[in-house]
Amino acid sequence: MDKYVCGPCGYVYDPAEGSPDSGVPKGTPFEQLPEDWVCPVCGASKDAFEKK
Repeated sequence: MDKYVCGPCGYVYDPAEGSPDSGVPKGTPFEQLPEDWVCPVCGASKDAFEKK
């Protein structure tokens, strides 16, 4: 699965790790994140992320 990087702050969303602080379980692909999911570091929306 591809990793995605937040443009504003550099946070890397790794599907293998998920986003536990946001309630996203391990193994969740970026494409399956809820539309209202935001970067847990800076609050940027999903469209601010780029595939690494």
